[in-house]
Amino acid sequence: MSAMTTARLASWLEAALAIALAIVWISPLIFAFWAAFHTSSDAVDFKLDATWTLENFRTAWNGAPWLTYFLNSFLLVTSVLIGQFVLCTLAGFAFAQVEFRGKDVIFILVLLQLFILPEVLIVENYVVASELGIVDSILGMGAPYMASAFGIFLMRQTFKSVPKELDDAARVEGCGLLGVLWRVYVPAARPTYIAYALVSVLTHWNNFLWPLIVTNTDAARPITVGLSIFAAPENGVDISVISAATVMAIAPLLVLFLVFQRQFVQAFLQAGIK
Repeated sequence: MSAMTTARLASWLEAALAIALAIVWISPLIFAFWAAFHTSSDAVDFKLDATWTLENFRTAWNGAPWLTYFLNSFLLVTSVLIGQFVLCTLAGFAFAQVEFRGKDVIFILVLLQLFILPEVLIVENYVVASELGIVDSILGMGAPYMASAFGIFLMRQTFKSVPKELDDAARVEGCGLLGVLWRVYVPAARPTYIAYALVSVLTHWNNFLWPLIVTNTDAARPITVGLSIFAAPENGVDISVISAATVMAIAPLLVLFLVFQRQFVQAFLQAGIK
């Protein structure tokens, strides 16, 4: 077997493996869409000639305060993202361009948070939230995530790549420390902000465990926690209704990605996230 034939065979095998992995990855989503538009029996039996219906969406919509859930999720991801942008920008800039005693040690301590699972701190976070009186609130759900070690690391690396000449030119023009940050570093980090925003929004829109623990009423629950009522045994489990509710829960993210997919891909490439 020639080297060219071997290389071509390897390329085909890689493509086949990639396609197989993609099918496995997307199959739950395909089933959710299939079941959402069919009765439970037709969905499970995979009857291709089964009648399509919207009744599952009507049942799901009438079974929960969806507008409240959507609003809470929107407020949650927005507040977390704003908090992360502010805190990670300031901390990343300090670690990248400001000299102070113990900077490297403090940065290592920040990076250590990347190795601590959020679930490990649930009890401590709940105690703090309870003492601050922010249990069952949007702030209570979002506060533990606003100081992101990953965000700080990402912004530090981005700011360190900004040419020093731009910093010096801004200082010559009379900009102070915050002026240099706002006029030089923040615009240069725009692709990184977009890429990080995508990761943050996806993460916190889909977050379930901490919002489940810290919220007690529908007035504060996000859509992921509200979605769980459709899987409660006491309410009866209908796979088609659950699938319809799931489709409604992920629909905003799918629309967001489809509309801005080009910007998202370009942002990830420019930010150097692989």
